[in-house]
Amino acid sequence: MGYKILMSTEPQTLVEAVRHFADPEVTHNTMVGLRWPSGVHCPTCGRTDVRFIATRRMWECKEKHPKKQFSSKVGTIFEDSPLSLDKWFVAIWQIANCKNAISSYELSRAIGVTQKTAWFMLHRIRLAMQTGAFIKSGGEFEADETFIGGRAKNMSAARRAKSIPGSGVAGKQVVMGVLKRGTEAEPSKAVAAHVINRKKATVQAAVRAVAEPGAALYTDALRSYTDLASDYIHEVVDHAVEYVRDHVHTNGMENFWSLFKRALKGTYVSVEPFHLDAYVKEQTFRFNERKDNDNGRFRKVLGAVSGKGLTYKELKGDVRFAAPT
Repeated sequence: MGYKILMSTEPQTLVEAVRHFADPEVTHNTMVGLRWPSGVHCPTCGRTDVRFIATRRMWECKEKHPKKQFSSKVGTIFEDSPLSLDKWFVAIWQIANCKNAISSYELSRAIGVTQKTAWFMLHRIRLAMQTGAFIKSGGEFEADETFIGGRAKNMSAARRAKSIPGSGVAGKQVVMGVLKRGTEAEPSKAVAAHVINRKKATVQAAVRAVAEPGAALYTDALRSYTDLASDYIHEVVDHAVEYVRDHVHTNGMENFWSLFKRALKGTYVSVEPFHLDAYVKEQTFRFNERKDNDNGRFRKVLGAVSGKGLTYKELKGDVRFAAPT
């Protein structure tokens, strides 16, 4: 069975989205159409000749294996969730399109769930917002780091031990970012991640992962960036002296950090270090997709929900600095 979504009937605002997805049939067809644009197939074995059970909005695979009956939620961030898709769709619309993000308390009031449930939903959606790797390319790049968190001297001993498991500077966590400057045809895009430190091996690996040799690279005077001139056209702006010298600056990344910290301080208020990278990726998605419209961003996230399951036990696992990249 194929499902075609008519662009002319799709919502363009939050109010329209709430009304549009209030119909269970619409949410079902939207989910199926984005997940299986070429036709439904079994998420376990891949067979396409599955039988649709209309009374339950489920399919049954003809192959004999566990979970032969499946819904559109199976194998996605929605799996095992008792919540209806209309609530999930509104949550996705909000987090993908609110420039300063949305807190779990605000979402819980908006869709009528507990704060704990809303928090879990938002973390699942953040996983789907990691829609793909940054394509390595040439051009002009800016690299910069920033620090997140309170000062160690203002924390209790217990809080300090919990919040600063690595070598944060002045009691803070390090976030590394690289931005590719935009052109008339394409806006600037960034890749950012929570990292363990800002030593040479860490920051240079981040640069080399996205910028091809020969590209132009602009950084501040941090000594960790030295030696990159052998592979890049590397120019430095010393912030103790100046912030801009013609085209040499890191203002693009500074703008990204400003938006990110506005969301952290104004909306989320307090973020644990072991969850920080998820919030970094959330901001990266909104920044990179800022030229799209609300419906476009919503569709990108919804189209990336497959294969990204997350349990509450995993979310609360408190795996600190297991693999910051």
